[in-house]
Amino acid sequence: MHSRKRTLLPLAALAAVALVPSLPTTAGAESARPTADWPAAKRVQPVRATIKVTGNRDFDFTRFVGTGALAGGDQAENQPPILELADKATVSNVIIGSPAADGIHCRGTCTLKNVWWEDVGEDAATFKGTAANQTMTIDGGGARKAADKVFQQNGPGTFVIRNFKVENFGKLYRSCGNCKTQYQRHVVLDNVTVKSPGLDIVGINSTPYGDTARLSRITIQGDPARKIVVCQKFRGVTSGEPAKIGSGPDGRNCVYKSSDITYK
Repeated sequence: MHSRKRTLLPLAALAAVALVPSLPTTAGAESARPTADWPAAKRVQPVRATIKVTGNRDFDFTRFVGTGALAGGDQAENQPPILELADKATVSNVIIGSPAADGIHCRGTCTLKNVWWEDVGEDAATFKGTAANQTMTIDGGGARKAADKVFQQNGPGTFVIRNFKVENFGKLYRSCGNCKTQYQRHVVLDNVTVKSPGLDIVGINSTPYGDTARLSRITIQGDPARKIVVCQKFRGVTSGEPAKIGSGPDGRNCVYKSSDITYK
C-alpha cells in the first residue's frame, strides 16, 4: 500500500460547495447509530489463499483468519487480501480476525455491509479499479486496532462510509498520497462514530488532484483535547512523501460544518 442539526451555509460557502463535484448522498441510509456491540463469530475459517468474490455473498458472521501466505498482521507492504471483490460484488456479515493480512480489496464498484475488522492488518480495505464513476460503499460494521490506515483508496471514484464505528486507529480513510498513478478521489462519511485514540478521520490530496471529503453526523468519543484531525489535507505526489498543507473545513475540499461534528 501507499503512504496509512443542519444550519444554512453563508452565501460564500454555498458558492464554494457548488464547485465540488456532485457526489452520492446518504439519503435513505439507516439513521440509527452504529451498532454498539461487536458481533460474535458463528464459526472460524482459516484462509490460506485469497477468496475471490463475485455477485452477492452473505458469510453469516464467519470469522476469517489468515494463515500461511496470509498470516501477516503487520504493516508490511503488498500483502495479499483475505477477500477480493470483483466489480459490482457485495459481501455482508463478515468478521475479519487476526492475522488479517491486507483485509479486503475491491476491484471496482462494490459494497461491504456489516463487515467487522477485529484487528486491522496492513489496511482493512483498499479501493482499486480505474473507473471514475466507481463507488465503494462501507455500510455498517466497524474496525479497531489499525496501526495506520483503516481504508485506503488507490483508484478513482467515490468512497462512502456510513453507519460505521472505528476505535484505536491511525487514519480512518486515506486517499493514496503517493501512488504512481494518481486520480481525483472523493469520500463521503455519514453517521460515523470515532473513538480515541486516533490521528485523522480523513486524509485527502486537496492539491494538486482536487480530492473532496464530505462529512456529516460524525461523533468523536474520548478526545477532550480535540487532537483527532477531522479532515487533513495533503499535497499528493507520485513518488516520495506527501506533505500536510492544512486541515479543517474550507467549503471546497473539506466540506462540513462544526455542527456536523459532535464530541462526547
